Amino acid sequence: MPQKPIVYDAPTPERPAASVEAIQGEILERLIYSVGKDPIVARPHDWLAATILAVRDRVMDLWMESSRETWRTSNKRVYYLSLEFLIGRLMRDAMSNVGLIEPVRDALRNLNVDLGDLINLEPDAALGNGGLGRLAACFLESMSSVKIPAYGYGIRYVHGLFRQEMSEGWQVELPEEWLAHGNPWEFERRESAYEIGFGGHVEPVTDPDGTVRQEWRPNDHLLAVAFDTPIVGWRGARVNTLRLWSAQPIDPILLDKFNSGDHIGALEESARAEAITRVLYPADSTAAGQELRLRQEFFFSSASLQDIVRRHLQQYGDLGSLPDKVAIQLNDTHPAISIAELMRILVDDNGLKWADAWKLTRGTFGYTNHTLLPEALESWPVALLERLLPRHMQIIYQINADVLAEARQRAKFNDGQIASVSLIDEAGGRRVRMGQLAFVGSHSINGVSALHTELMKQTVFSDLHKLYPDRINNKTNGITPRRWLMQCNPGLTKLIGDRIGQGFLDDIDLLQGLKAHAEDPGFQEQFAGVKKANKQRLAKLIKDRTNITVSPDALFDVQIKRIHEYKRQLLNVIQAVAAYDEIRAHPERDYVPRVKIFAGKAAPGYWNAKLIIKLINDVAKVINHDPAVRGLLKVVFLPNYNVSLAEVIVPAADLSEQISTAGMEASGTGNMKFMANGAITIGTMDGANVEMHKEVGADNIVIFGLSTAEVNEQRAKGIAPAAAIEASPRLKEALDSIASGVFSPDDPNRYRDLIGGLRDHDWFMVARDFDAYVAAQAEVDALWNDKKRWNAIAIRNTASVGFFSSDRTIRQYAKEIWGVTATPA
Repeated sequence: MPQKPIVYDAPTPERPAASVEAIQGEILERLIYSVGKDPIVARPHDWLAATILAVRDRVMDLWMESSRETWRTSNKRVYYLSLEFLIGRLMRDAMSNVGLIEPVRDALRNLNVDLGDLINLEPDAALGNGGLGRLAACFLESMSSVKIPAYGYGIRYVHGLFRQEMSEGWQVELPEEWLAHGNPWEFERRESAYEIGFGGHVEPVTDPDGTVRQEWRPNDHLLAVAFDTPIVGWRGARVNTLRLWSAQPIDPILLDKFNSGDHIGALEESARAEAITRVLYPADSTAAGQELRLRQEFFFSSASLQDIVRRHLQQYGDLGSLPDKVAIQLNDTHPAISIAELMRILVDDNGLKWADAWKLTRGTFGYTNHTLLPEALESWPVALLERLLPRHMQIIYQINADVLAEARQRAKFNDGQIASVSLIDEAGGRRVRMGQLAFVGSHSINGVSALHTELMKQTVFSDLHKLYPDRINNKTNGITPRRWLMQCNPGLTKLIGDRIGQGFLDDIDLLQGLKAHAEDPGFQEQFAGVKKANKQRLAKLIKDRTNITVSPDALFDVQIKRIHEYKRQLLNVIQAVAAYDEIRAHPERDYVPRVKIFAGKAAPGYWNAKLIIKLINDVAKVINHDPAVRGLLKVVFLPNYNVSLAEVIVPAADLSEQISTAGMEASGTGNMKFMANGAITIGTMDGANVEMHKEVGADNIVIFGLSTAEVNEQRAKGIAPAAAIEASPRLKEALDSIASGVFSPDDPNRYRDLIGGLRDHDWFMVARDFDAYVAAQAEVDALWNDKKRWNAIAIRNTASVGFFSSDRTIRQYAKEIWGVTATPA
């Protein structure tokens, strides 16, 4: 029986205005009564906890009112399912969005505590890896800012991805201990705990009315327990919820084993359950790793869907209105098993007819595709799914039969097209294609940049697009300007406000007003002064973390992102080697002093990516210590890249490296963050670079390299890279020096195979784009030497970033996919 709807009419207790005195009193109260410390002996971490709790109290009132409003109005809710939420530190974000930074700063100053020190002490939430997770975090903040009722659903990773350290230039993975001392932002919701099953078997059950239904009887059970974190919108417009699931055993200890002396075996169930939420992206190079990854994905998908259905039934009493009141967005293929799980919940647990359940499912789900790389679209061995999720495999087979029948009968597909759209890949071992499952089970499939969306139609989903031509649409990614301009670059924010007024804080499109001042010498000088201060801060951080001294007067050339061959950090470091050779061969020439800054993590099982990190560090060691370079070129790799590190690097960047192989980067969001902070982009016509080129104008971005069509042509014709290498003496010399061990005298063969791959096939077009990249870097040098022009271009980049606000993206999702009304900011 559905529960009666809850009526929320209790008033929220009124809190004193946020005066310095009130905030000071609240921090002291929290320090004494929640942290348990006398102010006389309190340490910085005690003050951090007390300050977070005082700020959180202010947020709680808004959070509860937001929830009450949604229940009162019966507004449609959005549920965003993502395996990553790279939210970073939350205290400054929350304070900024509810206008508490200055009163909290002054209150702490009265207590002889520095707010900046506390902000830097807060650990980063280790809930993501890169762009996918940071996008999800931006989207949650924007949904709160434009007043869309929403939940984010993910996993409460104990250790996240990993903490990256360097050992003799090699990446070393260590556990990230962000939860070691608790998380004051989260609330455990014991009432929101759901049983998750694995394995077992499926039995047909005949109901009293003669209906035969399938009943899954798992043999392995655990609990998903909810932990909620408030996500505050700009000016406190709304506070939404990030709900993260923690895996816990049904029975924490097997007493019979313990009492028989098997003290370790008695904890086996706990260890098996808790392993699911220990680490983000467990290595899937082994069968055990693949199984754990699939368990993770089903665990959080099932818990989220059980929670969504429970909430819907509690408020509305029936499931027929599900698509009218619920929009579920799948962030990439990781939650794609949700399609089968919702069908199981509707058909098996709630008795709906298959056709009705399929209509509700498809009307409720939307799917965001983030990649064209086949290996990233995810597929699982049929045998693994049949063993771990037997009922879901049955459902997938039935969905597949319906889709293939429709393709054959309505669309008249041939055998090749049937194989293309099938949810089961029969080539080289039968596997379930999760991208296909997400596509057929959703009413909307969106790409994340204009180019990416068109390539989806032409490549990975070409036949599904022919079968369902109205489903694919584009939603170009965005970033929240609160985090990536106002908070990480307060100096620039103040300068902009002084010049064009404060309106841009609420309407980022008003940044266009800066264009009128791009050529103003006085404003240019101020703009450059802000950049210089940010570079000095980064230079200090580089010195502290790597013991490398860099000059803030040099051009800061930055590439920070996940280490991957298609992102082409290798192209960047080879160009650094070529520049090094040129400086030594022609010391009489004038050179632009340049600091090449890298940061990013390589997947633990991705050998070439880890080798590229080692190469960067080896090249840095040689170049940085060669007196012949005279400080004209420095190379820096900053370890353990995360949101907080990015917040220091991005405002200090002069040049933004967005140099992926054309056609391989879905969108990128780092490119937008750099643009907002006045960096000039050097990049290929790939991902959102294409739209950035349109927004900022061809004269204000440096584009080079093969187009997507040219890349595809070279690959299709099997054109070898040998000719490009032979035609470029600089490239040949750089490759020879790397391959022969100039930068690895301890192991001369270390990079032989890495460079050999460029000579043999060069799938990512590093060699073939090299000369164009060098020419583009020469263009950058010329711009740098014309400071008036450089500053004007930098200002125009900041002025043109409005289109890339995640507020714009979310409003498009709301209107065109979710059917939710977003209140204008």
